[in-house]
Amino acid sequence: MDTFSMNVTKIPHPFYPIETEIVGYLANEWSVPTLLGVFAAGWGVILAATLAVVKRHNPTLPSREKATILWFVLSGTIHLFFEGYFAVNHTRMGGAQDLFGQLWKEYSLSDSRYLISDPFVLCMETVTAVCWGPLSFVVAWFITKQHPLRYPLQALVSIGQIYGDILYYATSMFDHYHKGLTYCRPEGYYFWCYYFFMNFIWIVIPGILLYQSVDATGRAFKALDKMSKSLQGNGHVKKSN
Repeated sequence: MDTFSMNVTKIPHPFYPIETEIVGYLANEWSVPTLLGVFAAGWGVILAATLAVVKRHNPTLPSREKATILWFVLSGTIHLFFEGYFAVNHTRMGGAQDLFGQLWKEYSLSDSRYLISDPFVLCMETVTAVCWGPLSFVVAWFITKQHPLRYPLQALVSIGQIYGDILYYATSMFDHYHKGLTYCRPEGYYFWCYYFFMNFIWIVIPGILLYQSVDATGRAFKALDKMSKSLQGNGHVKKSN
């Protein structure tokens, strides 16, 4: 009887709601500074390598364009590998002790849906990993090579990122206000730093890039229309002569 009781007893955890059952939960082995330090060091290597590739293929590219490339490489890596990791391993997140698994558990202190295979979060992250991850790398390469399809794809990826973030916020807020479910711990740090700020970045920067894409597309069509009218005018003059 005692053994049976131990088996059915829920494993205590720090996530909200407290009564949520986290299958196979194990506390993180690494400290938060260690996790963030390793994560940041990895990004430093990736972004430095990206700059080296860009300088080799297009050394005269403006700094603003290089910054945009770094953004898309950063986004693509997070979408494809980090969020893709969650999509593949969502059923075992509670006990995961590798780098990404522990990072996800740390982030889940602000949104425990990542530890319970929440249908919306799983579908949203899967679409993000499969679609916006690879396309982010394509956009980065198109910017480097100054490809004419850069702006349409940049707009597409940015819209996808903004749309996913809005739904992410909306579904969580709906559950909070309509169902009384809170997925974030009560400490303000987890809500404002993890949940709000880390996701809001993917609304602000994609919003700027979406505006840039729309503006560039508008100017391109305006120039094309002007050129077309000019050619039609020249053709009319020649016929008159």
